[in-house]
Amino acid sequence: MATLTLKLLNEDLSIHSLAVDSKIPPQVFDAPIYFIAKTFEEVSIVLPSNIELDSEDVEPDWQALEVVGPLDFILTGILSSISTVLANEKISIFAISTFDTDYILVKSNKVNDAISALRNNNYQVI
Repeated sequence: MATLTLKLLNEDLSIHSLAVDSKIPPQVFDAPIYFIAKTFEEVSIVLPSNIELDSEDVEPDWQALEVVGPLDFILTGILSSISTVLANEKISIFAISTFDTDYILVKSNKVNDAISALRNNNYQVI
């Protein structure tokens, strides 16, 4: 696989959990970046920590590394490779995929360790 570049986003993020029947609060849609996922059991919302949300649970203090894309759908193993590097360093992740790319969220207190581990494994991090 060719060397991939990851970009550290300049946002502190929080991961919110809401009940499955929750309406998406309007302030989410005004955020500069957000991710929404809905399953049969829950709604998850990731957005900047400075935006307050009335959620059932929240996990604050995450930062995102964006895999610089766009990535072609025929590419394989991108998340697997990155998550393996970070797992070997005991760094937990929260992964998000979009149409064009992937985002790997790591706790803020581990982001420097994550960047070092990725660079030591031939990833570029900007």
